[in-house]
Amino acid sequence: MSRGKRKNGTAKLGLALALLLILLVLQACGKSGELTQGSSGGSAAPATGEPKRDVPAVLNFGFVGSTKWPTGAEGWGFYKGIIQEELKKYGITEVKVTGFKIGPDLNEAVISERVDLGSSGDTPAINARATGAKTKLITQPDIESVSVLIAKNDGPKSVAELKGKTVAVVKGSLMHRYIVGLLKEQNVKDVKLISIGSNTADSLAALSRGEVDAVAATDYLVYNLMQKGGYTILDDARKHPDLLATTAIVATDKYLSKFPDFPKIWNEVRLKALNDLKAHAEEYYKFVAENTGTPLEGVRELYPVDSISAVNFTDAGLKRLEGSKKFLVEEKLAEKDFDLNQWIAK
Repeated sequence: MSRGKRKNGTAKLGLALALLLILLVLQACGKSGELTQGSSGGSAAPATGEPKRDVPAVLNFGFVGSTKWPTGAEGWGFYKGIIQEELKKYGITEVKVTGFKIGPDLNEAVISERVDLGSSGDTPAINARATGAKTKLITQPDIESVSVLIAKNDGPKSVAELKGKTVAVVKGSLMHRYIVGLLKEQNVKDVKLISIGSNTADSLAALSRGEVDAVAATDYLVYNLMQKGGYTILDDARKHPDLLATTAIVATDKYLSKFPDFPKIWNEVRLKALNDLKAHAEEYYKFVAENTGTPLEGVRELYPVDSISAVNFTDAGLKRLEGSKKFLVEEKLAEKDFDLNQWIAK
């Protein structure tokens, strides 16, 4: 072979190698670009502005109550399976619903992170936050929780007649806030407030035995008791709008760190349950009657469908929440004050 031919062959081989090298570089760049877009076989990176999710398969929901289900849109949604089905879209395959007799028991479960989501009267939720519980308030489904003051027929006949008497109430409860506010509003002094046992049922039992003169209780417990006869209602929080309480649903910070957009999704899911509830109002009332053991006519009075809030927060609800917090701080029932705006999930 001549030197010229060898030279031309070497040049062609060099050119081919150079083209091959360029092709390999371009392929590597393409693969590198694909990896940055999340196509390496792992989880895709979230779109810009979308919160990162690491959603646990199980959601633990706790509520205050001795019934199988809570009431309202949440209870209906769980009972019908609406909430469970909607949450499956986000990777939540199981929802565990647990009832707690009193707020402090639920608070303990929330603080120990055995519960991801907790529903109670606003005062237990506020107390937990004030003691350092790492939670965020995500909705107020009910802003008209009613407390009632009840006595026996042979006992005091008015709030004024409670002077020098003993009233039982669960310390730190929404009923506690109501009775303290009521006595201040009507300038009734020298009333002894005591806490008996762990729940209102213990207080009502003490009233039936004549050990106390009156009890501040929730409206549905009073309604059931009134059906038996022998008792008188001295006052009702509906006469004092500022003394109405709210229901608070909180989520733990730990859960929200894994599912940052959960508050928005929860309220969308809850609204679907509420819309279904409204479309089947009579069926809902029957569900509540069976769930709580309250007569159907009483359910319509105590749990009206139109009292269930369709939005997560209202001005009236937040005002009552602030009032509850102020009461707890002033009465030294809350460990410390805090800013509600920093507690509310935005």
